[in-house]
Amino acid sequence: MSTNLVVDDQNELQEQRITGRPAQPAILRIIAKIISYIFHPLFIPVYLIWFYVKSQPHLFSGFSPRERNFLIIRFGVMYTMFPLFTILLLKALKFVKSIYLKTQNERVIPYIICMVYYWWMWYVLHNQPEFAGDIVMLALAIFIVSILGLLANIAMKVSMHAMSVGVAITFLMIMGFSQDVSFTVYISIALLLTGFVCTSRMIVSDHSPQEIYFGLFIGIISQVIAYWFA
Repeated sequence: MSTNLVVDDQNELQEQRITGRPAQPAILRIIAKIISYIFHPLFIPVYLIWFYVKSQPHLFSGFSPRERNFLIIRFGVMYTMFPLFTILLLKALKFVKSIYLKTQNERVIPYIICMVYYWWMWYVLHNQPEFAGDIVMLALAIFIVSILGLLANIAMKVSMHAMSVGVAITFLMIMGFSQDVSFTVYISIALLLTGFVCTSRMIVSDHSPQEIYFGLFIGIISQVIAYWFA
């Protein structure tokens, strides 16, 4: 991958990365963009907690339907709304040039701020014993992946999408190994979606294959570390 310096619409000099990959058909790019938006890193934790609550009702027998929904909402607020609001605020204050965080430098502040959100969410859940250990483990994995993502960002613009699906597929595999019921279908679907997401990022982003593969590895290892500690 090489880089060029170009002048943007505001007459500012910007770094443009050239992947060297051939252009894909328009319909394929549209599908890849849709997949990238649906499985954005800000949404993955909410999907996971929703799946966990719905697939493990016996672990929430002491929770009312309202309390179960409130748990999902808490994940949505901490992992989706707060980070999104932070990025929009940074964009308004001109700390970042784009909400898509296209450069490594633009990602540093969002990483650090979101790391605080994720640590707080893990800390709160960790100190509430009524929640299952798997939920605490997931929150810890998200916090760990933000740390490793920030460190990896020093060397490369590692794919956040790949990190998030790496955490997700490993979380489901750990659940599958620890449950009496079969998770084969769920894991198969998750593996398929992981492939779709990573392929989509190769099509519509300027990530190199190494940045996507390494992001996937970071997500996997973060969830494994969380499993060991949680």
